[in-house]
Amino acid sequence: MRTFSTPKEMQLFAKQLRKEGKVIGFVPTMGALHEGHLRLIRKARREADIVVVSIFVNPTQFDDPEDFARYPRTFDEDRYKLEMEGVQVLFAPGPDDMYPPGFSTFVEVKGLDRYMEGAYRPGHFRGVTTVVLKLFNIVMPHFAIFGLKDAQQYYIIKRMVEDLNLDLEVVPHETVREKDGLALSSRNRLLSPESRKQATAIYRALKLGKELIFSGERNPWKVKEEMLRFLKEEAPLGEVDYVEIAGVPDLQPVSEIEGKVLLAVAVRFPEARLIDNFILSPDDRLVWNERIN
Repeated sequence: MRTFSTPKEMQLFAKQLRKEGKVIGFVPTMGALHEGHLRLIRKARREADIVVVSIFVNPTQFDDPEDFARYPRTFDEDRYKLEMEGVQVLFAPGPDDMYPPGFSTFVEVKGLDRYMEGAYRPGHFRGVTTVVLKLFNIVMPHFAIFGLKDAQQYYIIKRMVEDLNLDLEVVPHETVREKDGLALSSRNRLLSPESRKQATAIYRALKLGKELIFSGERNPWKVKEEMLRFLKEEAPLGEVDYVEIAGVPDLQPVSEIEGKVLLAVAVRFPEARLIDNFILSPDDRLVWNERIN
């Protein structure tokens, strides 16, 4: 596995790969790799000649300096996992490589970042879209894979790619879950045993919301009220930031549940903040992101 730490080195290598006709698949990460990341990597390996994985804990997407400091960093372990998965290229820049002195350009996708994570983490998506666009320009992939656990992020990046006419495909991958339904996250390792136990309530609340919608409930306030009540009872250690039902792909809260919707939850435990979602088409009784892998 080749490792690059500077954007210029990575970009020159990507240009050479493209000149050779190689298809580049890209999986951007912030490290602390888990099975969810590895599933994305395996999908990329099936469809690309060369898989590039980036590890970069992006400071501009953290609204809380303490959260940035606490974010797990396990570079040596991550590198070993990537080698075992047959990844050919690792791009691991430092903050000064990505944001050199004088850096002053940022990218925003207006509207889609107004609610849910955007409302609770000011500036978060500006940091995400800026770093992702930089990574796309550096790695020059033919496609990039994003997990749907961060569904709002996926739809925002997809819109950015469409709006800016970027020459690559944004590929979604369903959420990877533990056997008890908890969505895999790098932050899960920060949870205390009791918080970890209570965190399964997030998945169960989403299932409750899905069943209410599939049984015919179209009032989003009633669904959200029942889910919120459930979370308060089943996860008393957690503080619920939001339970939201938004349209897809515009990500605006709905006044009536119809068509494709995003059922999203964020809960703040003492050790870590967790998010999860289902993407539902109630008229067709279809659901994404629920299956326990």
